[in-house]
Amino acid sequence: MNTPTHTSMGAMGHTAQAQKPATSSKALASLLLGAGVAALVVMADQLMEPWAESHVIAAWIALWAVAVVAIAALRGLSRHLAQQVMQGLDGWSAQVAQRRSDRRLWAMAQGDSRMMADLQAAFDREDNEDAPARDVVALSHRRAARIVRNRLHYI
Repeated sequence: MNTPTHTSMGAMGHTAQAQKPATSSKALASLLLGAGVAALVVMADQLMEPWAESHVIAAWIALWAVAVVAIAALRGLSRHLAQQVMQGLDGWSAQVAQRRSDRRLWAMAQGDSRMMADLQAAFDREDNEDAPARDVVALSHRRAARIVRNRLHYI
């Protein structure tokens, strides 16, 4: 009568994971290819305009030939350019995220003395200069130099 039916959610989830969405670089490559082909077809049309009125079919075939040759010629170039642009944007985005994270951490450390001490100790380990500090004065000089160099001081 009212028997529950069971569907396998794992099978549905597995097929959804198997289909990967198109990446942004592929979409950008398609847009660049389309723009390049359109530009070349418009340029060819402008060049063929004087004789195209009397040779309509020849002009039509020539425009299609220009479009096919442009697709073949620009396909690799647009893909390479799109990958380079996406890698540059990914690197830029990672740098922006890292700077934002550093600013948040620094703002939190300014209110928490324990966190600031941990950061200062990490900075001191980073600026090791291949030798441990011999005394407190050497450590203080390194810390002061690092603060001035990294502009971590308050004015």
